[in-house]
Amino acid sequence: MEEKKERYRKYSDYLKNKYGEKVYKIPINLPTTCPNRDGECGSDGCIFCGDVGAGFESLENTLSVNQQLNKNIEYIGKRYKAKKYIAYYQNFTNTYMKVDSFKKYIEEAAKFTDVVEICISTRPDCIDERYLKVLKGLENEYNVKSTIELGLQSVNYKTLKKIKRGHSLAEFIDAVNLIHSYKFESCCHLILNLPWDDMTDVIEAAKIVSALRINQVKLHSLYILQNTELGRMYKEGEITIISAKEYVDRAVNFIEFLNPEIAIQRLAGRAPKESTLFCNWDMSWWRIRDMIEYKLEELDTYQGSKYDYLKGKAVRKFI
Repeated sequence: MEEKKERYRKYSDYLKNKYGEKVYKIPINLPTTCPNRDGECGSDGCIFCGDVGAGFESLENTLSVNQQLNKNIEYIGKRYKAKKYIAYYQNFTNTYMKVDSFKKYIEEAAKFTDVVEICISTRPDCIDERYLKVLKGLENEYNVKSTIELGLQSVNYKTLKKIKRGHSLAEFIDAVNLIHSYKFESCCHLILNLPWDDMTDVIEAAKIVSALRINQVKLHSLYILQNTELGRMYKEGEITIISAKEYVDRAVNFIEFLNPEIAIQRLAGRAPKESTLFCNWDMSWWRIRDMIEYKLEELDTYQGSKYDYLKGKAVRKFI
């Protein structure tokens, strides 16, 4: 029987190739906040962000890093027979704290048995060499890799202003360049169906993350929560959400223009059941993923099929 062709580079395969076996991400929730919430660059947060941020599947941040790792590893290790783990500092902005506090929190996981990688979720305007030097020191001392995930959401600077991100595309580019100068891997979070973006923005996003040599991407489908500015706009009819079919089309185009070396962590997002006004067109996230994979098969296309626009495309005819 002919082996099924992989249409995009899956994160699970990427990790298995990197570490020689399956590796599982363990979420860690720190008692931190965001400069877009405490008045540094905003006070209400992004228009889509709820009170708990992205950590609705995490343990309480009143537990120590060690306690969270132990509880999650005990569950995941038994269920999936896992042996290696990534400590994923997921919620809010995990470099938005004093450097000494940052080192203390990260070192707890770095010296933890069977943790092979530290993954830091943060904002482009919260990348500073002091934090990167801490990570490099811990990498050298404990032999753990580091990946930094940056929430960008859109490459359209007008959309970034609409969603009140508090930064522009320039800060993202600067942060990626600084991260790569320390030889750390990078990941970019993007929402493919923000109401102010179109297919042109989606394709440009694929081009920008490819040009920047980003290592991983995480694609989200927009979900809308109660008690948020976006929730109010949705209920009052100020915004329109594209159809599931159009989301699939956007994801397929993004994949086609994406550098084939970039690993894709996910193709759609998840949301907390409580207080959610809209999520994935009332379908499960894996159903959206299956629709995207089916479309790739139907079109007989794949990641990087349109990755031909860098390195002086216009003058290739003279070679």
